[in-house]
Formats: sequence, structure tokens, C-alpha cells
Amino acid sequence: MSHLQITYAGAVARITLTQPEVRNAFSDEVIADITAAFTEVGARAEVRAVVLAAEGPAFCAGANLNWMRRMADYTREENVADAAKLAEMLRVIYECPKPTIARVQGDVYAGGMGLVAACDMAVCVDTAGFCLSEVKLGLIPATISPYVIRAMGARAAHRYFLTAERFGAQEALRTGFVQEVVVAEALDAKVDELLKALTSASPNAVRACKRLVIDVAEREINADLIAATVEGIADIRASSEGKEGVQSFLQKRKPAWLQA
Repeated sequence: MSHLQITYAGAVARITLTQPEVRNAFSDEVIADITAAFTEVGARAEVRAVVLAAEGPAFCAGANLNWMRRMADYTREENVADAAKLAEMLRVIYECPKPTIARVQGDVYAGGMGLVAACDMAVCVDTAGFCLSEVKLGLIPATISPYVIRAMGARAAHRYFLTAERFGAQEALRTGFVQEVVVAEALDAKVDELLKALTSASPNAVRACKRLVIDVAEREINADLIAATVEGIADIRASSEGKEGVQSFLQKRKPAWLQA
């Protein structure tokens, strides 16, 4: 995986984009590498949280120019196959069984917005800029739209999808696209704070909570959804970690998953 690096430290996996010379832009090879990386870390039992990071001044600038040149000559069928790979990458990130944090150290454009939105949470530096620039190229942010709209909401998406305006970190925070904005020197400390919270919670409950959000978000509140939530809480209460968590709370001791 020459386009990224995977490192492990205790219960945390870090996937770092390592092409600052092209602003960590996508190509079909990069998409394949990111998909494989999230599949790998998601399957490792010891991993309890994942950080997606990048090197250089930009987090991700969208599509690589060489990839765009190739796409310009694709048939419709080739474009469908190509877009399906990007969609699969985003799905794998979004449905990764481990909680994911986007560590945004620089600008995020176009398809890069999908990377951030597909993560469970995002922390960015106060100098980062964001842009959904597709309409300027006669395109639309279609493949990333399910994740970006969930992250920033439909109202903000109407504006920024249509205008392709560049907006700053504070606006990204206001819309909910990111959850924390910090100065560059505080970026790692804030990420570590979130990691501490994630890795001190019940691993099984964290996985189940992530699945709960995915299953419940945007759904109509009806009898089927209510029944599914009833089953969900019953399952977790009856699980070994659920029982241990309640018992440790009542007995005023650390749960077993923190005693190892």
C-alpha cells in the first residue's frame, strides 16, 4: 500500500494518507488501498478505534488529475464501474465495525469531503478549508452525497453543493460536518482525548452503538424501528459485557475490559 501507511499502537490503528505531493488526492489505486486498509483494521480483534490522517498541507483534494484525465475518456459503463469502487470505499469506512476519527490537518475538497463524512467523528485545525467543488467542473457530488448530507444536513448541503463555495473550519463546525475545531498544536491532544473515551468504553457496546446509529439514522419512527431498538437493548443487556458493565457500576469498580 504505497499510497498510505497503517500503524498500530495498543488498541488504536492509524491509517495515514502519504502523498502530500498530490495533496493526497484519489486515484483508483488509492481507493483500492483505502478500502483494503479499513477492511484490514476493522477485522483485527485488538483494534478498538481507528484514526484516518494525512501528511502535508492538505487532508485530501479529491480526484487525482491523472485519474481525472483517464475518466474524461471513459464510456458510461466504465464510469459506473469506476464510481462503484469509490462508493464501496466509502461504505467500508462508514460501516467499519470500529469507531473512526478523521484527523483533519488541512484542506478538504470534493471527494475528500466523503472521506471525512464517512468517519464517525472529525476533528480539524482552525485553518482548514472545505469545498464541494463538483458543479464548477460540470459534475455533482453524487457518490459522496449520502455521507456528506448525513454529516452536514440537507439545508447546508443545498447551499454548498450548489454554490461550490469554499468554507472554513468554523462553518464546518456550525453545520456539524466536524465536531471539534482546534489550533494545529492541539490537534493530536484532542484526537487522543476522543481515543481515550472510545477505548475505555465496552468494546461490544461501542460496536453495537455504531451499528445502532447506522440502522436508525434517517429512518421513519414506526413499529418496526421501535421493535428493532427493543431487541437491540435486550441483546446488549443480556450480553456478557452488558452484565459486567452494570455489575461493575453497581459495585463501584472498574469493568473487566479496563482491568486487562
